[in-house]
Amino acid sequence: MLYYLFNWLKENFNLSGAGLFQFTTFRVAMAILLSLFIATVYGKRIINILSRKQIGEDVRELGLAGEKEKKGTPTMGGIIILMAILIPTILFADLEKVYIRLMILCTVWLGIIGFLDDSLKIRAKKQALAKGDSYKKQNKDGLAGTMKIIGQIGLGIIIGATLYFNNNVTVEREIIGNAQTKNIDQKNITDTNIIITRESDGVVHRFVKVKTPITTIPFVKNHEFNYTKLISWIGPGAEKYTWVIYILIVTFIVTAVSNGANITDGLDGLAAGVSACIGAGIGIFAYVSGNYKFAEYLNIMYIPNLSELSIFIGAFVGACIGFLWYNAYPAQVFMGDTGSLALGGIIASLAIIVRKELLIPIFCIVFLVENLSVIIQVGYFKYTKRKYGEGRRVFLMSPLHHHFQKQGYHESKIAVRFWIITILSVVLSIITLKIR
Repeated sequence: MLYYLFNWLKENFNLSGAGLFQFTTFRVAMAILLSLFIATVYGKRIINILSRKQIGEDVRELGLAGEKEKKGTPTMGGIIILMAILIPTILFADLEKVYIRLMILCTVWLGIIGFLDDSLKIRAKKQALAKGDSYKKQNKDGLAGTMKIIGQIGLGIIIGATLYFNNNVTVEREIIGNAQTKNIDQKNITDTNIIITRESDGVVHRFVKVKTPITTIPFVKNHEFNYTKLISWIGPGAEKYTWVIYILIVTFIVTAVSNGANITDGLDGLAAGVSACIGAGIGIFAYVSGNYKFAEYLNIMYIPNLSELSIFIGAFVGACIGFLWYNAYPAQVFMGDTGSLALGGIIASLAIIVRKELLIPIFCIVFLVENLSVIIQVGYFKYTKRKYGEGRRVFLMSPLHHHFQKQGYHESKIAVRFWIITILSVVLSIITLKIR
């Protein structure tokens, strides 16, 4: 909203300094600073409120070191993250841009799902404590898993449908003669498309904005993939149903990454630190893909209006880092599902928007491995129980971070090493801009 206010002051009163809000880099910096301020200053007040309302973590009784010390630590701290993301975005971003609206919806949607889950768990815990029940009985209630999945699928459908059908979601392609390059059929260029001309090295180039479901393939020279190819083999006319395949893939990605972040949130500072590193990497992708000069230099697709998304990403990274002020070991607050579900969904949505979803297994390697460790553990346990009559385990405990805890590693060491792994994977993902 400040974006609109200062633009109005600039146009009507020529207010000195108001023109700064026209620069994306200035608004990104302001979003980062404000998100850090909200998370660190107002975060403490929210923690105090959660403590007074006895919204705390109880002993998990998993046989892990440090469990007793965490008793009573406030949870639902994801509220801090959500506030630190949404307020700077609303103040500094152009809310008319489809990508900004989509990310605000994603944040609020998954935040509500996580909030409901945490609220139901806390209410059930208080009722169980009043009856003197064990911790296991205290935590049997919460939002049903199927309900959370339905909510995530619903969001995935909205994101996929918006990105596929909205006319403001385009990429820019160079026209060579009467055709153009890179996976776009001639029929995509019509007389209604606006031709954009730019001069480079004394040569005038023509570009056109087109709608097409393409993404980036890492480490490949011809580094783009059109989702139409997944269905065109069926026969003529099949490509008109590409939207079905695209929405299914988007829904799967949003659900998987959201749950991956949720599973990863098991140690002090782990999920927040990993998410901050991933967000910074996606921010670089968004910046270079939203700037036609960098896109031309790196020979990557230019996505119009994407630069505005950098403001949201700046707020996201600032919120995660600010939350670490209180969530780093020993944690003064836990994010709960209110934060973890939203973090994963935001990362997935951002990756899809910047058309880097095929890089998710690389820069989200920690989320992926944590997810796989649970799947492998449960699957192998059930298999061996059927075959041998007793369940056997691959890991000492899942998710994977608990396995290392069982081996005697301190949780702060595990968290920092997972951060380092994430930083390396993000750097590798950025390198794919040049290595093909």
